[in-house]
Amino acid sequence: MDNLFLIAAAFLAFIGMLFHGVVGHKIYMGNIYKSEMEGLTKSLSLVSWHIFSIFLFISAITLFYLAYNPNFFIAAYPIIGVNLLGSLLFIFLGLGRHQALLKMPGAYLMGSTALLAWLGIQ
Repeated sequence: MDNLFLIAAAFLAFIGMLFHGVVGHKIYMGNIYKSEMEGLTKSLSLVSWHIFSIFLFISAITLFYLAYNPNFFIAAYPIIGVNLLGSLLFIFLGLGRHQALLKMPGAYLMGSTALLAWLGIQ
C-alpha cells in the first residue's frame, strides 16, 4: 500500500466535500430557490445535493483511515467502485443530452479519487 496515494485521495475527497457543501450549495440552491419548482421538489433537491457532500466526506474519512490502518484495505473497494461508477455516469450522461455535466468537476473529482485510491492499495 502507498499511504501517499491514499492520503491524496482522502484530501481530494475532503476538499471536494468542502467545495460542494459550501460553495456549490450557495450556487446550486440559489438557483433552485429562485425557480418555480414546488416546495417539496426544492427540499428534495437540497437533500440530494447534500447526500453527495456526505458521500465525499465518508470517502475522505475511509481513505484517510486506510492510509494508517492497511489491514482494512478491503474497505477501499466500495469507495473506488462508487467513485468510478459516478465518474462514468457523469461522462456517459455528458456525452448524451447533458453536455453541461462535462464542464462540472464531478467526473474529474470522482475519477481522480478512484484512481488515487486504487493506486494507494496496489
